[in-house]
Parts: sequence; C-alpha cells; structure tokens
Amino acid sequence: MSPGFVDIAWAGRPVIIEHAFVGVDDPARPLIVFLHEGLGSLAMWRDFPQRLCEATGCRGLVYSRPGYGKSTPRAADEAWGLDFLHRQAEEVLPALLAALDVTGRYALFGHSDGGSIALIHAAHHPERVAAAVVLAPHIRVEEFGLASIRQAREQYLHGDLRGRLARYHDDVDSAFWGWNDVWLSPDFPQWQISSDLNNIRCPMLAIQGIDDPYGTLAQIEGIAQAVPDTQLLTLTGCGHVPHRDQPDAVLAACQRFLARPHPQETPR
Repeated sequence: MSPGFVDIAWAGRPVIIEHAFVGVDDPARPLIVFLHEGLGSLAMWRDFPQRLCEATGCRGLVYSRPGYGKSTPRAADEAWGLDFLHRQAEEVLPALLAALDVTGRYALFGHSDGGSIALIHAAHHPERVAAAVVLAPHIRVEEFGLASIRQAREQYLHGDLRGRLARYHDDVDSAFWGWNDVWLSPDFPQWQISSDLNNIRCPMLAIQGIDDPYGTLAQIEGIAQAVPDTQLLTLTGCGHVPHRDQPDAVLAACQRFLARPHPQETPR
C-alpha cells in the first residue's frame, strides 16, 4: 500500500493521518473501513485489506490512528484516558471521513481495539454503517487479557518486541506506551461498552480465535446477546490475529457475510 496523508484537527491540535485506499478503484463500489489493533498501523495489515477487497469487489480505506505508524505521534505530555476508544470512534474516524470526502454508507472491519472502535462507531452512527466485521474485539476487560498485556510490557522492556514494532511505527514508544499504559491503568478494569452495543443497528460478523491470549469467547458472545443480527465464527488453531492465523477462513466468512443484502437500517 502506498500511503497518502491528510490533516485533521483533533485533541486541540492539527494531526496528520497516514491512509491508503485499496481494492477496486471505483468510488461507486461499497467501502470497507479498516481499523487496526492496539499496536497496529496501516503497514501491519500487510496485504489483507487488498485481498479482502478483491474478494468482495469493494474499495478499502486503511489508516493509522494518531500515535501509530506514520501518523502524528502522541504529544510528549499526552496520556490517553479510559475514553480513548470512544474518542477514536466518535471524533477521529468521523473527522478522517470528512477530510477524505467520504459520504454515504460503509462497512467496518475492526481488529482487537479496532474491533471495539468499530462497535462504538456503529452504535453512534447507525445511519452510516451498513455492516461490521470485528475480529478479537473487546467489549469488557478480562483479567485473562490483562495478564497478556503485562507480559507484552515485559517483552517490550526486556525482549525483542520494541525492535519488531519499530519497523511499523515512526515513534514506537508513542504507539506502545499509549496503548499499554491505559490498558494497565488502575481504573481500566471498569471499562466496558455493553451500553453501546444496544444501539447497534447493522448486521455483525464477530470472529474469535480459540487460542487468543487477549480475550475469551465471552467477548463475541456478549455481542451476539446484544445485537440480534450477529453471526459468530470461532476458529481453532487461531490466536489474536485471525486474518493472519486463518486468512482463508476469514476471507470466506467475510465474502458470505458482505454478499448479504444489508438494509438501510435494521428495525429494533
């Protein structure tokens, strides 16, 4: 993907967002917006957005959130609060879509933290979101997942995680500590988005790996309980990154799901 850059105003300052359009080069085709995980970036998706868009005949918008990839890093004194995922969903994504003149309806494809952002955005913008696919999303905090985040901290400080992530982020400390500090803050275990889920109107496909060290099946099962039009897919031999661990299964499921006729709004 060859990235472009666009300016938005966020958090009281100008922010540059790294982004790329992939897939079918036709503005009339359906658009899928890709939302990366807590340590992700545009480059870390590799070729999956292109493959999915080719398989479904869609366009794709891939971007790095502020603090990640080649987008503007966090300010030196900027600490993310418990609402950081809501702010990405309710402030950054709408600002980016407006800056890129994206109008009409679109689908969302979110992984991990990006899956949570997709859920929040779908709940707050039901008139814009036609469908959503979420992989390993978080709807509440599990101690099971926090243990893995503590391990990631140790690997970043004392292992090779910092070096591996540095290939994908201009300011790797901005990316890592923005994510890790908020998830391990004393108040974060109270975070949840159950109330947001009740406002989702679009069809959902929720995917979870059985061997995910960051979350259990309770995450996607909670989505299905709140959103009636939800399909669940659990994958064996799959960890936290289903589109990397089981790409063919994810592609096939997304093809079937996105081929469905999606109404303008699902009655509730």
